[in-house]
Amino acid sequence: MLETSARLLRLLSLFQGRRYWSGADLADRLEVTSRTLRRDVDKLRTLGYPIHSTSGAEGGYQLGAGAEMPPLLLDDDEAVAVALGLRLAATGSIEGVEEASMRALLKIEQILPPRLGRRVAALQSVIVSTAGPAANVDARTLSIVAGACRDHEPLRFRYRDKTDAASERSVEPHRVVNTWRRWYLVAWDTARKDWRTFRVDRMERCATTAGVRFAPREPPASDLAAYVTRSGVSARCRARVKLFAPAETVAGRVPPHIGLIEPIDERSCFFETGASTYEGLAMHLSLVGADFEVIEPAELVEEVRRLAERYRRAAG
Repeated sequence: MLETSARLLRLLSLFQGRRYWSGADLADRLEVTSRTLRRDVDKLRTLGYPIHSTSGAEGGYQLGAGAEMPPLLLDDDEAVAVALGLRLAATGSIEGVEEASMRALLKIEQILPPRLGRRVAALQSVIVSTAGPAANVDARTLSIVAGACRDHEPLRFRYRDKTDAASERSVEPHRVVNTWRRWYLVAWDTARKDWRTFRVDRMERCATTAGVRFAPREPPASDLAAYVTRSGVSARCRARVKLFAPAETVAGRVPPHIGLIEPIDERSCFFETGASTYEGLAMHLSLVGADFEVIEPAELVEEVRRLAERYRRAAG
């Protein structure tokens, strides 16, 4: 039988690993009587852990949420994951969490066993953050938006588009997507009766409708990351081309915000992208480093021909 202190830690670990335990299961796991189990649970309660209990033949225990944050027990993999996440958050694009993330990271790194510290350092050394423009997001705004998605609560906010024009929006939030170092909300716009994508850093005065819930709709795409990427492609001059190179190779050359890549086979892929002008689009395609065929539109075909003639003259 475990000593009392070790048994309490074991009991706490069991509670944090599963939402609900029957009294019989816990007593069996700890190899104690139901009376000893009740005493151990009471000791955890005095330490600030809100453990709820139900009586009867099917009675059991559940660890709930309290007014304060009690200590947590993490296994090796969880500790490594938290340390990596905090390190990335400390240098990320969410305003208001960098300092807190660094403080939490220092606390965890102080108590990490050397073997786990080496794992964190090794993993961090091979993680590459995408370069490119980043937009800082207010942590409170992101928390409100994510909570509304989770709880299916209607969301109201003031939104400024890329031209800085402001509008009041009421939406049914679905998911928050992080891509190319920006945060986006995919939501059903109740006024426009359609799906819309909003940059979270452009959202102001976010608020939910207390006590109101909506029934989730079928999302606009199964791959919301690809959906957000496609939505971000310039609508002024859009094109679809076939690139004669593997999708993996193209993905390594083209930043995610530039366009959407769809594999065809091992040697080719489709590429959907856009730009402010067809001339600029034709020049960008020439920099991908692969032969290509324009699927649409005809305007891009003509621009590619003009660009090819210009290059031919330049080559003498």
